Amino acid sequence: MNVQIVLFDGFDLLDAIAPFEVFTAANMYSNDEIVVKLVSAEGERMVTSGVNKLKLQASDKLDISCKGIILVPGASGSVVGNELDSIPMKLKQATETELGPLLKQAIHIPEILLATVCGGSLILAMDGLLEGRHAVTHHMGMEVLSATNAIPIHARIVDDGNLITGGGVTSGLDVALYLVERELGPRIAHSVEQLFEYERRGTVWKPEGISPKESQQEDSIDETHEDSFLEPNKKVNFQGKWDTTITTPLGNLSVLFDLALKDGQIVGTAKQGEDVVSLDNLQFAGNQLKWSMKVTKPLRLSLKFCVNIEKNKMYGEAKAGLLPTSKLTGHRVLLTEESCHEKND
Repeated sequence: MNVQIVLFDGFDLLDAIAPFEVFTAANMYSNDEIVVKLVSAEGERMVTSGVNKLKLQASDKLDISCKGIILVPGASGSVVGNELDSIPMKLKQATETELGPLLKQAIHIPEILLATVCGGSLILAMDGLLEGRHAVTHHMGMEVLSATNAIPIHARIVDDGNLITGGGVTSGLDVALYLVERELGPRIAHSVEQLFEYERRGTVWKPEGISPKESQQEDSIDETHEDSFLEPNKKVNFQGKWDTTITTPLGNLSVLFDLALKDGQIVGTAKQGEDVVSLDNLQFAGNQLKWSMKVTKPLRLSLKFCVNIEKNKMYGEAKAGLLPTSKLTGHRVLLTEESCHEKND
């Protein structure tokens, strides 16, 4: 069995080293050889971790033609802010290296079992690879998973076929032990647990078996009342086309919003380049207009917007989970016929 543990600049040491030790120990108990390598997308090099910039040697280039397990760790750094040292920025930067295209291919290769530890699943999610897939990550990144249209599962380990994800800083031990059990059997996994004097935590969640009943509390979460958007704030003239700039840590985005009132409901679209998407859940909260929308640049995300409108100016922010807040500024460039009448009145 071949195991490739991927290193990238800013990776978390424990996420990589804990699985390395588990698989190395499993090799002592297995009749079949287990080859464990620390690799990088660029090939043999020293890779700087996010923990005090400690360096580890990647001995080879990530090889997606090699049958077996590819394990992607998370990153270590600041959990807030837009600075380059923040975990979201390090994860995004990893997708912009050669690692991004390699993982896009790897997830579609039947002979490869792709596994992630902690924030490693967000590297896949940021490239749109987890859409419709069950996954977990560090608890602070679960909203980001949801924003990338993955299906977040609050479990220690999630088994979604050819994709295994683990949540939490120490989940590298649990993910690796589960992979040993899945690929080599429980007896070898148990021997490694005894060697390490560590028992794997939590139930492995799989999309199978009898579904539990949903509680009334779960049913009430995120319930949207229709009257919240059927009666827009009449004091705010929001209708028309809005030329806006969304300032993100990864660059500025130009988006043209088109807002209107149709049959008593607020409707709208957003145009980014040649892409046009509908705005969802448009509603007023006080004097603020809110909506959500899916974007593909600079990441595949579902963003939540909250804006203020003052005459022909729009300003506010867009947010996706733990990712840094993006600022929105813009102005109205074309009023609808109804808006013109309102303005003249």
